[in-house]
Amino acid sequence: MGRLKAYFESNDKRLIHKWDHYFEIYERHFQRFVNQKVNILEIGVQHGGSLQMWKNYFGEQATLYGIDIDPRCKCVEEDRIKIIIGDQGDRDFWRKIKPELPEFDIIIDDGGHLIHQQIITFEEMFPVLSNNGVFLVEDLHTNYWSEIGGGVHSNNFINYSKNIIDSLNGWHQQPQNIDLFTTSTWSICCYDSVLVFEKKPRSQPFHKMTGNPSF
Repeated sequence: MGRLKAYFESNDKRLIHKWDHYFEIYERHFQRFVNQKVNILEIGVQHGGSLQMWKNYFGEQATLYGIDIDPRCKCVEEDRIKIIIGDQGDRDFWRKIKPELPEFDIIIDDGGHLIHQQIITFEEMFPVLSNNGVFLVEDLHTNYWSEIGGGVHSNNFINYSKNIIDSLNGWHQQPQNIDLFTTSTWSICCYDSVLVFEKKPRSQPFHKMTGNPSF
């Protein structure tokens, strides 16, 4: 059992609500940040339990921010946890607060789970994520719910992300199509209900040969 799952199972602090398989995903992508000086943003605070979990997991050098539309969430602030009240689906909100925010190493979207919220949050915050940061969007099963405009062939975040795969391969397109994602996205990992985007500065890929021919 990983540290995050162990914390969750023994949690007697603020409420945490997570799908069980998420913990393995978190450990896989977040472990390299443990005990490092990092800034972490979680959209969707609810009762504040997951922010306490991140605080415990990442260690004393981590600073955490939470964003939620519910003003009651302000009550979960504590040392190294700051809460901002606002609507993640409002571009004006992001553009207003971004100058006041630090550069984040990890961004977790566990907010309203509506498609427009996920797309707007990603478009506003992925470009300002640190160069080696991780952007994780969870609970993407909602993208298939017809009652919120989702579906396999809808304009949901999952289909939106498929275009980013094309951008990641922009150097190989004919003609080339280079954009922000081509030069800054190292990987896109897809799991049940979760997408993880890892940033890393990239230059045009190249290949070469070594050794001696066999025939």
